[in-house]
Amino acid sequence: MVEENKWNKTNQWENELEQLHAIIRKTPLIETTKWGGPVYTYNNKNVLGIGGFKSYFGIWFYNGVFLKDEKKLLINANEENTKSLRQMRFNSAQEIDEKLILNYIKEAIEIEDKGLVIPKEKKETIIPELLQKELNKNSELHTKFNQFSPYKQREFIEYIVTAKQEKTQLARLEKVIPMILEEKGLNDKYRA
Repeated sequence: MVEENKWNKTNQWENELEQLHAIIRKTPLIETTKWGGPVYTYNNKNVLGIGGFKSYFGIWFYNGVFLKDEKKLLINANEENTKSLRQMRFNSAQEIDEKLILNYIKEAIEIEDKGLVIPKEKKETIIPELLQKELNKNSELHTKFNQFSPYKQREFIEYIVTAKQEKTQLARLEKVIPMILEEKGLNDKYRA
């Protein structure tokens, strides 16, 4: 059975993607599968991935923001969410320049050797007024809520504030109060 590549959305780029695989195999990168598609790593760090889409196929460099990109080939496909990932897109096999791609990959490996990364931004936890009132009223609830990691605190907060109606927010608040008092995270039952 052939493993499905979730990053090859149309399967129209099979030969072109094989060309990219062949080029990448000339480097010290290790091929693995992550998120349903091929990812190449160096010292267990994600360096690049490849995939095909409706109108193009390409290579994305996980720390592409640090590449010099003198040929101006890299794009940020999602400005709002992507800080370091950059894509090199192709529309045909004729656009594949092995020497150029190998130079970009060599530089990407050097970036990994240097350990360059964009530091993750700390998300400030803003407690909604509805929850804050309950925390102020009940010191045990307040103490136990503060014992949760910021991540788990944000899960509770997001669960409450994503409800559109106030009555739903109140119902969700009532649901999470016993969980907090029992020191159970909102999604603990789904975690192994």
